Amino acid sequence: MLQEGSLYLGTSRNPDDSLNKAEYMALKYGNRHGIVTGATGTGKTVTLQVLAESFSEAGVPVFASDIKGDLSGIATMGEPKDWITQRVEQIGFTDYAPSEFPVIFWDLYGEKGHRVRTTVAEMGPLLLSRLMNASEAQEGALNIAFKIADDGGLPLMDLKDLQALLTYMAEHATELSSQFGLISKASIATLQRGLLILEQQGAENFFGEPALKVTDIMRTTNDGRGAISILAADKLMMNPRLYATFLLWLLSELFEELPEVGDLDKPKLVFFFDEAHLLFNDAPRVLIERVEQVVRLIRSKGVGVYFVTQNPLDVPETVLAQLGNRVQHALRAYTPREQKAVKTAADTFRPNPAFDCAEAITQLGIGEALVSTLEAKGIPSMVERTLIRPPSGKVGPIDDATRQKVMNLSPVAGQYDVDLDSESAYEILSARAKKVAEAEAAKRAAEEAPQADDSAAGRWTLPGFGDDPKEGAERPTTKRAGGYQRETVIEAAMKSAARSVATSVGRALVRGILGSLRR
Repeated sequence: MLQEGSLYLGTSRNPDDSLNKAEYMALKYGNRHGIVTGATGTGKTVTLQVLAESFSEAGVPVFASDIKGDLSGIATMGEPKDWITQRVEQIGFTDYAPSEFPVIFWDLYGEKGHRVRTTVAEMGPLLLSRLMNASEAQEGALNIAFKIADDGGLPLMDLKDLQALLTYMAEHATELSSQFGLISKASIATLQRGLLILEQQGAENFFGEPALKVTDIMRTTNDGRGAISILAADKLMMNPRLYATFLLWLLSELFEELPEVGDLDKPKLVFFFDEAHLLFNDAPRVLIERVEQVVRLIRSKGVGVYFVTQNPLDVPETVLAQLGNRVQHALRAYTPREQKAVKTAADTFRPNPAFDCAEAITQLGIGEALVSTLEAKGIPSMVERTLIRPPSGKVGPIDDATRQKVMNLSPVAGQYDVDLDSESAYEILSARAKKVAEAEAAKRAAEEAPQADDSAAGRWTLPGFGDDPKEGAERPTTKRAGGYQRETVIEAAMKSAARSVATSVGRALVRGILGSLRR
């Protein structure tokens, strides 16, 4: 049943439940993007695993997020479960064989995979503003911060670098405003609080070095299979904004770094964005336009993007229009919004006169989906009601020991597991502040030095008691029998007293003589 240049997705059936034909996705149109939708529990994750395995077997690297940990089983051999055996027999999948696949586990927190990071500079002000939920004024201040960093040679690697730069901007707001426009201290303070919140949410794990190289998620094995990079996202989903921003950053990095290649026989990479609605929730218009631009243009760089979400309404129409390969699992239509979602999903397919698409969506069973892919000349195929083939890898999560074993044998083992802290904005600004403080201290000391000398000159001091500017110099000596010996303090005090008495007597005599002369 397997065909060269195509991915086998499953077998369609007629309205009378008889088998119809095998359904394939052409590899050459794998970079035309796609979407997998359906209610919870209808089989989206299994379909995602089938697509990932199929692309890997065809030599295409895959990147996918693992929300619940269920996708991790793809790294180990599939198990002969009853439902798998039943589905294999039901669709006549004679080529089915359990297998394991080359997997690289990633994790922003470094707990269930290799650490994955980027720098603040690579993230850029637009995505960082989205991550911090910044207002327009705050985004403007953030843009100024990045401009100052670029012009001033201040590398922004981690959160403390950006925090130090914002502090510098607040302290020099007046001078900088004349050059870059108004810098509001209130906006700076809000951004600083936003950074503190990000730090408390664990975002400091994401920013730093060594930064992820996109080439490390585009690996192939010696036997020609594409490596499947799986991002552990169960903990990351506790901060959905960070999750969505990270995946959008990764997509943007691929767009910016990869060269134009046009249409290829197969994609260079396939990117699965699970829980895709998180990308668009409360997103500003400029961000949605960015996503639309990347999705539209990254096709020519050989990258296919597949959104996985519950409801097709979660994806904006401008993005939805770019998705050529579609797999629609069951939807429920209990509420007006759900009914609208069913109609929207049905309208996106090329109709099949054999059945009513909107009605079929609400009647699909687990592991069954409406499938339409691009055929010759990029024309969508007629929608078919399809029984999705079972995965060859294990369905479900693996234990921690197995995961660690896979990580130890990973081709990137040891490359991202140790933090680096090179000289960046924080260190540079701290060194400058230290030099300025030392210079000011030296200036104050120089200004205060003459005053200290003048006050000492007008004060009577007792040598030898700690306040003599020439303390340590030898005291006068007196000649005694047996040689010269140093004069003691008591002797000096007695001589001083004797001189004072003599002086007083002398003055009295003079006054007496002068007084007698007056008479």
